[in-house]
Amino acid sequence: MSSTMPALPHSATLAWWLTAWLRGHEQTDHVLDELSGGTHLLRGGSALDLLVRARGTGATYAGLALPVDGDPLGLGGPPAFNAAALDAGQAVVVGDLGLVPEEQGETVQWRTFEATRRQLPDVGEADRGLREELLGAAADLADLDVARWRPEAADALMNLHHRPAVDAPLGTPARCVDLAARGLQAWAIVDLALADDGGAVSAYEVERRRALLRPLGRAARRAIVAACSPEVWPPA
Repeated sequence: MSSTMPALPHSATLAWWLTAWLRGHEQTDHVLDELSGGTHLLRGGSALDLLVRARGTGATYAGLALPVDGDPLGLGGPPAFNAAALDAGQAVVVGDLGLVPEEQGETVQWRTFEATRRQLPDVGEADRGLREELLGAAADLADLDVARWRPEAADALMNLHHRPAVDAPLGTPARCVDLAARGLQAWAIVDLALADDGGAVSAYEVERRRALLRPLGRAARRAIVAACSPEVWPPA
């Protein structure tokens, strides 16, 4: 993984901007500029086709899924959608429509699937979980002497107030923008700490590091999913 701070996944960006458009917070031209700037296209169509398809579901928001093996976070089925989303590591759910990104050159082509309802962590739960795991990770990584074998990760943990900037559309609660940024920050810490397995010299050390960091990675994903899924946002 790169040592730079990661950007929001394609699906997080699409979920935010679709929601803002579906709720009338953002104008069509602005949303198309944002999506076309990142070359987000409906597979076989355009960015406008993507918006029209989302509007056709009758939904008033889009939500995010960030599944990994053993944790289908944000997915509710059916199996075909779950499998495609798991393979991509991300997806968007808009009503009964599932959207899965596929990078093709400089474009992101969105494949469509049938989707069903899912259960998600709420923003408060995800926020508390992330804070707890960050505190625990600081102690765990100190025990592993992370500053010696991966100083970038140690620096990131020591500078938690320096968060990545995220470009959120109008209508996104400030608390959710902040939670998404902190989720990305935690995700970066995990990536940095596990890059090249930190120069580990034994399988035991590799697994120990992964086991200690796995809960922080899960908390980071839950934070970003909650921040980008309006069905669990706090009341305005």
